[in-house]
Amino acid sequence: MATRDSTPNSKSSERLWSSPSRRQALRLAGGGLVLAALTTGAVGCDEDAENVEDTGRSGDDKPKEGSKGSSGGTGDDGRAPEPLWTKTTSAETYGDNDELVTAAGVVIASGRPLAALDAATGRQKWSLPGGAIPGAPLLLGNDTLYLASDEYDGSVIGYDPASGKETWRSHLGEGYRQPRPVAVDEGQVYVVAEVLEDDGSSRTNVIAALDSTTGTIAWKEQRDTGTEQNGIHAAVRGRHLVYTDFKKNLTVRDTATGNQVWTHKTTKTNYGYFAVHEDLVIVPQGRNLQAFHLSDGREKWSLEASEFASFKEPAVVEDMLYLADSTRTLRAVDPRTGKVRWQSQALAEAGLQAPRQYVKTGGTLYGATDLDDKGGVIAMDAQIGDVRWTFNDGTGDYHAWLVATDGKRVFALHGTRLHALGV
Repeated sequence: MATRDSTPNSKSSERLWSSPSRRQALRLAGGGLVLAALTTGAVGCDEDAENVEDTGRSGDDKPKEGSKGSSGGTGDDGRAPEPLWTKTTSAETYGDNDELVTAAGVVIASGRPLAALDAATGRQKWSLPGGAIPGAPLLLGNDTLYLASDEYDGSVIGYDPASGKETWRSHLGEGYRQPRPVAVDEGQVYVVAEVLEDDGSSRTNVIAALDSTTGTIAWKEQRDTGTEQNGIHAAVRGRHLVYTDFKKNLTVRDTATGNQVWTHKTTKTNYGYFAVHEDLVIVPQGRNLQAFHLSDGREKWSLEASEFASFKEPAVVEDMLYLADSTRTLRAVDPRTGKVRWQSQALAEAGLQAPRQYVKTGGTLYGATDLDDKGGVIAMDAQIGDVRWTFNDGTGDYHAWLVATDGKRVFALHGTRLHALGV
C-alpha cells in the first residue's frame, strides 16, 4: 500500500473496477423501473397501521439459534445487544445507503407505503400510501424529506419528517419525465429528469436546481447524449455539486449557474459511490483511492491497496474516512491528506464480510455489510478497528444490510425487518 501527494500537473487517473454483485443488480433494476401512475391518499397517522407489524422481541423476531446477536447479549460481553425493538416494514430497498434515514425523532425505510416509525418505540407515526419511488433516494435537508412524486406527474415534493405533512412542491415542466431529487443544500434541491421526445421516448436528460423556498427553477442544464438519469449519486459542498453515474462520469457543476466546472471519465466503476470532505471529492477506483479538488479536478492525493485488492465504498464520518477493501482490510484515513491513521485485519480474522456503509456513535463505528452470509451490522472500535460484536437476525434474507443512527440508537434494516439497537 502506498500514498502519494500529487502535483498540480498530475493527471487524473482513469482506473476503476468491477462486475455487479446481486445487490448492485437489484439496485440497477430498481433504478430503471418505469411504473404506471399510482393513486395517492392522505397521510395516515394510525399508530397501529397494518403495514407495520409490532413484533417486539418474541416469537419469530428472535434470531435463529446460534446466530450472532442471539438473545441475552449486551454488547459489553462480545455478543450483540438484544434489539430494543424489531418491526416488519414495507421496505423495498436496492442497497443504496440513502434508503434508510432518521430525522426528527423518526426512522424511515424506503417502501410502499412509506412509514415513519418512532425511533424510541418503533410505533408508526405517519405513512404515505403511495410511498417512495423504487430506486430513488430518501433525501433529507432543510428539515425536509424530499421525494419524487409517486403519481409520476413530474412533481418533487417536500414533507415534514416529524408529521409527514407536505410543506413544499415543485414541478419541472411538461417536457420532462420522472424528476428525481439527488442532492440538497440550504437554498436549492437538485434533480435529474428525462427529456421527453415528441414520440414519448427519451434519449437525453437534464440536471436542474429548484429553489427550496419557492420551488421555481433556478437553472436547468441538459446532460450529454448517452448519459443516464438513473444511478446518480450526488453531494453538495459550497458552490460545487458533484455527482457520478452508471456511465462512469465524475462531474462537478457550479451550484449558482449550473455550468459544468469539470468532468473526469473513469474506465472502471464502484457504482458511483464516493465521499466528500471540505474541498475534496474522494473516489474509489479499483486498487486506487483518489482525492480530487472540487474547484478544478486536480488530484490532491492517492492511496493504493495491496496487489489484487480493490477498495469498497468510502464514508467520511466525523472528519475521518473509513473504507475497507476486498481483502477485508479496514482503514481509517485522514481525508485531507490521504495518510492512513490505522489499518486493521480484524474483519478477516473474524471471518466477517467487509462493510459498505458506516455510522458512528461515541467510540464505536458501525458497519453494514452487503449480502447476509457472514455479515450484518458490525460494531468496531473506532480507534483501532477491533470487532466488538456482530448483529445478524438470522433470516438469511439476500438483501443488503443498511444502517442509520440518531445518536441514541443504531437502526439496522435487513429486507423488510427493521431493528433498533442500543448504543
